[in-house]
Amino acid sequence: MQPSVTLGVTGSIAAYRAADLARELGRRGCRVSVVMTESACRFVAPLTFETLTGQPVYTSLWNSPLSHIELARSTAVVVAPATANILSKAALGLADDLLSTLLLAASGNVIFAPSMNWRMYRNPVVQKHVRELCDRGWRMVPPGEGTLACGEEGEGRLADLREIVLQVERAVTTEDMKGRRVLVTSGPTREPLDPVRFISNRSSGKMGMAMASEAYRRGAQVTLITGPTHEYVPSVFETVRVETAEQMHAAVKTYINHADMAVMVAAVSDYSPETLSTEKLVRQKGTLTLELSPTVDILREVGRKGNKPFLVGFSAETGARLERAVEKMKAKGADVMVFNDVTREGAGFDVDTNEVTLLYPDSPAEALPAGPKPEVAKEIFNRILNRLA
Repeated sequence: MQPSVTLGVTGSIAAYRAADLARELGRRGCRVSVVMTESACRFVAPLTFETLTGQPVYTSLWNSPLSHIELARSTAVVVAPATANILSKAALGLADDLLSTLLLAASGNVIFAPSMNWRMYRNPVVQKHVRELCDRGWRMVPPGEGTLACGEEGEGRLADLREIVLQVERAVTTEDMKGRRVLVTSGPTREPLDPVRFISNRSSGKMGMAMASEAYRRGAQVTLITGPTHEYVPSVFETVRVETAEQMHAAVKTYINHADMAVMVAAVSDYSPETLSTEKLVRQKGTLTLELSPTVDILREVGRKGNKPFLVGFSAETGARLERAVEKMKAKGADVMVFNDVTREGAGFDVDTNEVTLLYPDSPAEALPAGPKPEVAKEIFNRILNRLA
């Protein structure tokens, strides 16, 4: 069933960004209905949202006598941008326009993404209302920091749209992982040769981020341990940034005891240089020989733990070498091994799609259809939860 989202847009300079939010929610499969306050219409024309969503835009209580009740029944209501005015109305139960009236009628998932000057946001009255709304069980996507419309620097910018979308997706997704604590490792590691150079691999962190985001959408508490990556990391994750295999090993040891599921996606370097030069290595004639030492096999170490969490490993191979992935699964104590052939088009490193096969210790292999990495992550968790059930 297609989730329905009511998007409330209020009178903030950030109202123009709500147009991109409406479009992105539509891309994610949501049916979006937009409610605009009178002030919002001064920043963006209602026709913009009608064109992007294919739905009528509501601007008045008098558009339809029962529109506030119908819109309040949406799977989720998100107010972005949310001004100090609408936060105060919602907290106090005031209802003098369509948006504030439907918020009074809403009993389900309500999300606010505040946007205002930092002085306004930090005003004790506004902060009191924010706390009251959160205590009511409604969600708040905190504003970001940076240059504001007035030219001042501070907290008050509308949050990154990816952050808002993730919160909406969590609100409209069945929380079948609620209460689970999921540890995800992601990205590459870098093993330094000198202050300038390092040995690494082509992992982008896209698949690890997709797994972490999917676990969060489904209600899990997510700890992300990530190597260097250009991928956006949502603030709702407990994030630990590392660089080397040794640092990733130390972080996993610290957090693994608090997890009941570990999803080890990171492409950890198998070897690191024996010595680290404190100065940049100088080009010389002839060849340069590097001595490498094996790094700790983090997956194997977790798999051998007493009282280990449910363990999901990833095995990237060159070619259809399922037998190697099966051997890894058995040797490392994984409950599920996710195999992919990185030589296949659209299934390797640093691309937005993947094609994987799931391997189990006690069941036949299960090939999943190729698709965008977020969709592949969703299917992987579907299979994992079926096994856990």
